[in-house]
Amino acid sequence: MADKISVMITEEDVNAKIKELGEQISRDYEGRHLHLICILKGGVFFTCELAKRITVPVSLDFMQVSSYGNATSSSGIVRIMKDLDESLEGEDVLIVEDIIDSGKTLHYLIPVLMQRNPRSLKLCALLNKPDRREADVTIDYLGFDIPDEFVVGYGLDYAQKYRNLPFIGVVEASGDE
Repeated sequence: MADKISVMITEEDVNAKIKELGEQISRDYEGRHLHLICILKGGVFFTCELAKRITVPVSLDFMQVSSYGNATSSSGIVRIMKDLDESLEGEDVLIVEDIIDSGKTLHYLIPVLMQRNPRSLKLCALLNKPDRREADVTIDYLGFDIPDEFVVGYGLDYAQKYRNLPFIGVVEASGDE
């Protein structure tokens, strides 16, 4: 059985939106240093492209948090798989996430990071599924609201496949190949 992937958001639209987000973030943090926290694994594609479009000085750290495993829906149990390497004390911090689905992961993570005393903490997400929200999360910088579809591409995966697609797509199971 092969997977058919239909395009939900084109590569051109993704790139245009990331450019727009980078410009807005650059204006909002003008004259300051910004510390980006990339949420692995999916967020790495978006974080790299976003960082290239931010004109203020940035530093970068990585955190891996999971509530999915290989499933297509959140288990609701949040685990920190990889913690930050750097202190957040006194930093302007921007969490960069590929997608906000139920909101449970960020609802758990934001208070954990606030305990580390950043100067400010905001959230940037490429995609948001408002219909799936189970926990309140404020998204300060948002690329796209999308319907409740399981999406891949631009870092988003299905069982570790399709992260490298340059667009956002929907996997549709097909019959024979």
